[in-house]
Amino acid sequence: MKISRTVIILSVVSLLADIASELLYPVMPLFLKASGYSFLAIGLLEGLANLTAGLTKGYFGNLSDQSGARAPFVKAGYGLSALGKGLLLLSTSLPVIYLSRLTDRVGKGVRTAPRDAILARESTAENRAAIFGFHRAMDTAGAAIGPVLALLWLWFHPGDYRSLFIIAVLPAVSSWLFTFLIKDTVKSPATTAKKPGFFSYLSYWKTSAVSYRKLMTALLVFALVNSPDVFLLLAVKAAGWSDQAMIGAYVFYNLAYALLSYPVGKLADKIGRRTVLLSGLFLFILTYAGMAFNNSIIGFFILFLIYAGSMSCTESVVKAMVSVIAPENERGTALGFYASTTSIAALIAGAWTGVVFEKYGIEVAFLWTAAGAAFALGWLFFQGKNSMSTS
Repeated sequence: MKISRTVIILSVVSLLADIASELLYPVMPLFLKASGYSFLAIGLLEGLANLTAGLTKGYFGNLSDQSGARAPFVKAGYGLSALGKGLLLLSTSLPVIYLSRLTDRVGKGVRTAPRDAILARESTAENRAAIFGFHRAMDTAGAAIGPVLALLWLWFHPGDYRSLFIIAVLPAVSSWLFTFLIKDTVKSPATTAKKPGFFSYLSYWKTSAVSYRKLMTALLVFALVNSPDVFLLLAVKAAGWSDQAMIGAYVFYNLAYALLSYPVGKLADKIGRRTVLLSGLFLFILTYAGMAFNNSIIGFFILFLIYAGSMSCTESVVKAMVSVIAPENERGTALGFYASTTSIAALIAGAWTGVVFEKYGIEVAFLWTAAGAAFALGWLFFQGKNSMSTS
């Protein structure tokens, strides 16, 4: 299968951007804690950042449909993320850290749906999941490389977090520079000359295809019960294993996810995306049911491998399914609606998981997540293949 120049460039951009982000992701909580900030401050930072990204994804996806352009949003989005990391060079006070994180997440919101619409345009209905899978593989490879670089740096320079802020700027700026190689060679027809309202993308629910609404219903239920990945890492820690083991499990998961994404995408195009999505939800249920009762480090690595298989069967495949349902001039809105609403649902999931985790324990939190995923699996299964024209 031929992969176009534009897909390769976008994949390299995502690789570099994720190296930059993941250099800081496992380090920032350690830095904030060492600087005397509370868990509440850390939690509010992440929650506000994710809410900001969630709200902006739908708006800018819709705006890219309205304008007919995609590339300018990709350039602006990666540029904002690079700027966000650059702000950390000015100060590491909590207000600047909040501003940095928010700027980074706004950048993600600006670029996500337009970038995915470009990926859909650069594919066909026959290879769409493979193209999204290839991009996800490169993106997730960056998510594995970043923490490894952070670990190596801290191994030789214990406690020197500030230098990592400088290092992270380099791949962030590089990713932004690569976006200038992306052009809108084929401009999507603009839907209107009027600038949309910030929440106008929500009205897409009423005008979208029935198959889209059925798919979104199951995915929103799934997102509402899908506890953040950080709780899987906390499970390793709660079982008595070291920080190194916890970060090692995270790196292993990302490597497995990167390696599986492209071949699973090709498989989805071949045997049917709905079938692969259902398989992914089943693997997700196995992961969380297993996490509820496992304490061995070998078990954790096996479960993270299963989880990587689950994620490779879901995210890229869903984007392929959405882009098959939605016509070209609605893809930004359709993909943005999906990204935005599921991001907001994920924020809710993080809140209830934290409460249940604290009050009733890890087993109850994970089993509740598994039960919710089972409901979403049942919903998709009983919709029937013919009522969901997504292959």
